[in-house]
Amino acid sequence: MQLSDTREIQAPPSAVYAALLDPEVLKACIGGAQEITGNPAEGYHATVVQKVGPVKATFKGTVTMSDMIEPERLTIAGEGKGGAAGFAKGSANVTLEPGEAGGTALSYEVEAKVGGKLAQLGSRLIDGFAKKMADQFFANLQEHFEGPPPQDDDTEEESKSGWLGRLTGRD
Repeated sequence: MQLSDTREIQAPPSAVYAALLDPEVLKACIGGAQEITGNPAEGYHATVVQKVGPVKATFKGTVTMSDMIEPERLTIAGEGKGGAAGFAKGSANVTLEPGEAGGTALSYEVEAKVGGKLAQLGSRLIDGFAKKMADQFFANLQEHFEGPPPQDDDTEEESKSGWLGRLTGRD
């Protein structure tokens, strides 16, 4: 499974690069991360709890950084075993370029593989989960710098009543 995307983060490339190496930021960005210890040179040890479809597992594994050119690019690779659930491994090639207004254009290409019971769930479910995890990681990284996205409750209510109103003829 492969996917790629680009995000604009309102922070300089050097700050984004440093955040990608910080175990506390990684823990905050990886959904279900219980613990991350280590450093970029020796790698990180991680414990992550995830539910993929009907399978919930605790994965224990490693995260390594390579191809590190500060503050331009790096590769994040992870591998974990979830006992009877199987294994998951993947990598993300991350490129950082100066963006608009002093920000950073972060591009990533992710490749992920699973085996064991997880692989039996089917590629559509696994691909959707992997895309969600990658999107969530980089959205959390963006939120680390910019704060949560603004919520507009009125717009959500209007859109709900809008489609319901159209459906019932009351608009």
